Amino acid sequence: MNNMINLTPQNLQQALGETSSEKIVLLSFYSAQNPECHQQAAILEKIASEYGEHLLVATLDCDVEQALASQLAQQIGLQALPTLVLLKDAAPVDMLPGAQSEQQIRDALAKHLPAQHELLLEQAKQALINQDLNNAFNYAKKAYELDPSHTRVKLVLADICIQIHKLDDAQALLDSVDESERDAYFTNIKAKCEQALAATDSPEIKALQVKVEKYPNDLEIKLELSNAFNGAGRKEEALELLFNVLKKDLNFADAKPTYLEIIASLPDGDALASKYRRKLYSILY
Repeated sequence: MNNMINLTPQNLQQALGETSSEKIVLLSFYSAQNPECHQQAAILEKIASEYGEHLLVATLDCDVEQALASQLAQQIGLQALPTLVLLKDAAPVDMLPGAQSEQQIRDALAKHLPAQHELLLEQAKQALINQDLNNAFNYAKKAYELDPSHTRVKLVLADICIQIHKLDDAQALLDSVDESERDAYFTNIKAKCEQALAATDSPEIKALQVKVEKYPNDLEIKLELSNAFNGAGRKEEALELLFNVLKKDLNFADAKPTYLEIIASLPDGDALASKYRRKLYSILY
C-alpha cells in the first residue's frame, strides 16, 4: 500500500512537510512491545486502504527510531503509546493519545477528509472512465446508500443504471431530483433515459411478441425474442423466456450460454441474477 510508510530521519521532511501540504498525514507512535499498538495498526491499515489519495499513514517505530521518537515526542508532548497525530500543512491539527477505536479515528479524520460518499462517488466516476460498469455501479450504489439525498450521487448512479439497462431504477432516481437542482447534467441523463426507454419497445420486439403468441411452441422464435429483449435492456423478460426454452430443451441452440451471459452481465449481488441462477439450478439438479 503506497500511502503507508515507516517514518525515518531520511523521509521525515517529505512525509511531515511536503506530503502534509497535499494530504492529511496520520502520524502513529508505535511500539511492538505494546499490544494496543498492534491492534491499532490493523485499524490504520484498513482506513488507509480507503483513502489512498487523501491520507498518508506514517508509523514511527519508537523501538527502532528512538532518537527521532524522543525528538518528536518532546515537540508534541507525547504521554502515551499508542498516540496518533493528524498533520496538515506541516502542522498538527489533532492528537489522539492512547488506544483509539476505529470509530474514534474515523471521527477525527472526518473533520479533515472528504466524506465517504464523496470518495465512493469519485471511485464510481473513475470506474466509468475505465468502462468498468460493475464496479462503477457498486461504488455509486454504496455512495447513494450513505447519502440518498445527494443529487450528484443520484445522477451518476442513474447514468450507470442506464448503461446497465436498469431503466426503472434510473427513472426513479431522476424523478427524485429536486426541480431546483435539475441542471444541464440532469437534462443530459434524462434525455439518455428517455431514449433508452423508447428503445425497449421497438417494432421488432412487438412483431416477435405477436409471433410467440401465434406459435407458442416454437423455441427458435422465443430465442429471437429473448435476444431482442436483452438488447433493449429488458433482462428479466429475456431470462424468463430463456428459462421457458430451457425447461423444454436444456440444450436448445445457444439458450443456456446466452442465459448465463445475461446473468454475468448483471452487477455483483444483483437480486435478478440470484433469482435466475436459482431457477436454472432447479432444472439442472
